[in-house]
Amino acid sequence: MAHFRGEIILSGVRWYCKYGISYRDLEEMMLERGLEVDHTTL
Repeated sequence: MAHFRGEIILSGVRWYCKYGISYRDLEEMMLERGLEVDHTTL
């Protein structure tokens, strides 16, 4: 199980809440920033 720093998690939550993006879009955005996550675990 991977653990991410609090700032990374907060960024993902902020994007999801502010822009109403899907989990798949959030997965792509995090991958662009070098973080490999799966949309099913978000």
